[in-house]
Amino acid sequence: MNKFEKGMTILEEKFGNGKDNVLALATIAIKPNSEGKPRPVVRDVDAYYENGIFYSVTWGESSKMQQIARNNEVAIAVNFEWFTASGIGENLGWVLDPKNADLRTKLRTAFSKWYDMANNENDKNCCILSIRLTNGIININHHETLIFMDFMNKTATVQGKDI
Repeated sequence: MNKFEKGMTILEEKFGNGKDNVLALATIAIKPNSEGKPRPVVRDVDAYYENGIFYSVTWGESSKMQQIARNNEVAIAVNFEWFTASGIGENLGWVLDPKNADLRTKLRTAFSKWYDMANNENDKNCCILSIRLTNGIININHHETLIFMDFMNKTATVQGKDI
C-alpha cells in the first residue's frame, strides 16, 4: 500500500462508515471588504464522507451555496480531528432528483437523528453539496506525522514519523 492509499485508509477510518462529521466549511464572501479584498466566511456543516468527498444537505439559496456558485473553491477543517483540506464545492441538485437516490439514502442514514427535522425535501432548493477534496493535511499526534494528500494526482508525502 502506497502513502496515498494509507492516507485514504486513515480518512475512511476517521470519517467514513456512515459517520455524521461536523466540518468547518470556509467559502469566499460575494461582497468584498471595505478595501475591495475577498472576505472568508466559515460555518459548521454536517457532512458524510466517502472516497475523498464530503457531502452535506443544505438549502440551495443559502449564502454558502450562492458563494460557491460564484467561487467554488472551499476549505474545510473537520472539528477536533486534525484534518484540514481544500476542495471544490458543487451543488448536485435537489435531493429527490433520481440521480441522487443512492446518495440521498446514505445521507438520510448518516443524519437520521435530525434529517427530517432540518430538511424539507419537498422544497426543490433542498440540495446536496459535494465537497471534492483537492489537497489536505492529516495531522497525527500533534505533528508527530503530517500526511500531505494530493487528491487530484493521488499522491501523498509524509513529514515526521512514517506511516
